[in-house]
Amino acid sequence: MQIDIDIDGWPEGDWEALAERAAAAAAEVEPSLANPRLTASLLFTTDDEVHTLNREWRDRDKPTNVLSFPMLTEEELLELALDGPPVMLGDLALAYETCARESDEKGISLKHHAAHLIVHGLLHLAGHDHVDSDEQADAMEALEITALAKLGIPDPYGDRT
Repeated sequence: MQIDIDIDGWPEGDWEALAERAAAAAAEVEPSLANPRLTASLLFTTDDEVHTLNREWRDRDKPTNVLSFPMLTEEELLELALDGPPVMLGDLALAYETCARESDEKGISLKHHAAHLIVHGLLHLAGHDHVDSDEQADAMEALEITALAKLGIPDPYGDRT
């Protein structure tokens, strides 16, 4: 998967490399993300920008840590041939102030939290969700934990062994 990364409003750091590593880990646990035709955009931005996007596209008048905007259905993604032109998987946006506050509250590094949110967002783009049932949530969390372990990042939920 190719990721187009734009950074605006985040502190200095190697966010591009972090995003590439997180995407590779996500593709290891969700094989549909490993399709070389896929492209995704990732915006590291401010709470104000995410608030605007959330209000405009989700009718939620507040910022959030990560937004995902899938361009393919899960079925389309699973049926996508390996050969052919690039196909847009979707867009992700991470809100700096919310991410920084959450990482501080959790006592974890901003880099670890951002990696988690990138993995989380990419899994959403691949069709995973955590809203409709506990089983969905457990399955998605297990994928996140496995992907993050590949990056040397501890279980962000802290309730699994």
